[in-house]
Amino acid sequence: MSVLAPPAVPAAQIKRSAPSAGGHGRVAWMALPALVFFVGFGVIPLVGVLGLSFTTWDGLGAIQPSGLDSWTAVITDPGLPHAMWVTFEIMALSWLFQTPVSILIGVFLAGHQRYREFLAVLYFIPLLLSAAAIAITYKALLDPNFGLGAGLGIPLLQQDWLGDETLALAVVVFVVSWQFIPFHSLIYQGAVRQIPRSMYEAASLDGAARVRQFFSITLPQLKYTIITSSTLMVVGSLTFFDLIFVLTEGGPGDATRSLALDMYKTGFQANLMGPASAIAVILVVAGLLIALLLRRLGGRGDESQLEGA
Repeated sequence: MSVLAPPAVPAAQIKRSAPSAGGHGRVAWMALPALVFFVGFGVIPLVGVLGLSFTTWDGLGAIQPSGLDSWTAVITDPGLPHAMWVTFEIMALSWLFQTPVSILIGVFLAGHQRYREFLAVLYFIPLLLSAAAIAITYKALLDPNFGLGAGLGIPLLQQDWLGDETLALAVVVFVVSWQFIPFHSLIYQGAVRQIPRSMYEAASLDGAARVRQFFSITLPQLKYTIITSSTLMVVGSLTFFDLIFVLTEGGPGDATRSLALDMYKTGFQANLMGPASAIAVILVVAGLLIALLLRRLGGRGDESQLEGA
């Protein structure tokens, strides 16, 4: 008994289905401008800062090679561990405060009621303001003599918020969170709207209340969004400078002197560009390591289940 061979596929159809080299070439050309900008404004400055960390320069005179002198000065500086600890505190506390609040607001704004869309616009306003303007405003509001507490006669608000080490750090974390919670809420709002409604309808038929649906459906589906948002929060917290500089200038004492602020004071106030560049390299390495760690915690992209799938 003869076995019939499968019908031959027309050559024209094979030609249409085969990927064309020209398509890949067009994609490569479209990505070229982004690559040029990344190299010009990312890679080259980073290489320059790395090279500058092995020199001695006051920002005006000639650049003198100094080997590992700048790195030795930075690593042996007793203020470096403190600055790193303050940076870690701001990073951890702001993440612990921002993440749950952003998730709750994002889930709330994911509803399609018109009043929620109006509130979403109001919630987004803090992100449109500059960090310097926000810091000046909060500094005036928290003034114990002429601020909001003195004007309203509220003893709780009349404390020296920026003069106490613990309170000053808490104020920095709060103001940072107040500014960036709208951005992360917007991320979670978009992610929640991608979750199929059929999952909630099936849970409702099974008798699951809203709280149970939140913990059993919403949070698991937001796993990879949480990883993305956390990466932006944590890596971004390494570069907080302008808000802290205007609000506390690193004080009282060195209570809020973060690594980014330490880099600025070392480079532009002490005119030590070599050590300042070494601190900048430490910031970049720390950010890359944290981003890789969070990516590892999130799992590989090809092994993860797509949200809303």
